[in-house]
Amino acid sequence: MPHKHNADRRHHIPKMSFKVQNWPAYEAGLRQRGSLTLWIEDGALEHWQSCGEGGQARYTNAAIQTSMMVRTAFKLPLRQTEGLMASVLRLMSLTISAPDHTTVSRRAVTLPLIQSAPVPRGPLHVLIDSTGLQVYGAGQWLEAKHGARSRRTWRKLHLAVDASSGMIVAQTLTDQDADDPSQVAPLLDQIEDPIVRVTADGAYDGTPTYQTIAAHGDGIEVVIPPRSTAARSGEPDPPTQRDRHLEMIRERGRLAWQVATGYGQRALIETTVGRYKALIGPRLRARGFAAQQTEAAISVAVLNRMLVAGCPKSVRYQPVIA
Repeated sequence: MPHKHNADRRHHIPKMSFKVQNWPAYEAGLRQRGSLTLWIEDGALEHWQSCGEGGQARYTNAAIQTSMMVRTAFKLPLRQTEGLMASVLRLMSLTISAPDHTTVSRRAVTLPLIQSAPVPRGPLHVLIDSTGLQVYGAGQWLEAKHGARSRRTWRKLHLAVDASSGMIVAQTLTDQDADDPSQVAPLLDQIEDPIVRVTADGAYDGTPTYQTIAAHGDGIEVVIPPRSTAARSGEPDPPTQRDRHLEMIRERGRLAWQVATGYGQRALIETTVGRYKALIGPRLRARGFAAQQTEAAISVAVLNRMLVAGCPKSVRYQPVIA
């Protein structure tokens, strides 16, 4: 029976309202996101290409990365990206040329680590979560060609987000069978700044996750809700962080534990995932896994660049009741 049948007798929780405090700057940043000059910087143009044997152009990694970022930002196929880049370079009266679509596709497999936008320095509160990205594989081809039902192919994008700025500080892309706790170490290894706190959902609960975080640095606070079937570790005093969480939940309840530990901040990474799906898209275009990893890294760099261009500062709106 649909839940709307008893809607008049259900407990209704009013939706929270938020107000953007920096609307003029945020509106200007939204316009700036559509500017091509945001994606083509002078540093990239200075090291764009060299001349090989027979006058053939050889493009640097910066040229390939810029083309892929423009493609991701404007959701273009490779051929349209080549045409857009060529027209922009002509309008800028530059003598350099745009990488052709086959070169971009081939170089994407071997492109080195993408340098994302810098994050604020200092101790970080890291939020960790993962989301699924669709892949056009054999299953989707069978459905489109023959209408046959088959298992869909997808990847898991694991993200680490700075809670104060909303910037993505680390990312990994795995197949659909990789579990979330196995990617905690690869994510933390990408972060050079000191970490004071790590927050994740119940999928990361377990002693191995706590051990991985403890190995990364001393004194890192871990906020992960234990499962309903979780039991104490049985280790002698002092109790572990996970044991203290279990004790607080037993004494005060799970909702009180969430308020006391600030677990509600984990919603910020859900916002980041929603922003990724809305601005970048819910699927990967590349066919090979190596190219898909590069595409995911490019997408994260684009998302961080958009966030630097304009980010809303929202506060909860308290209506005045007369």
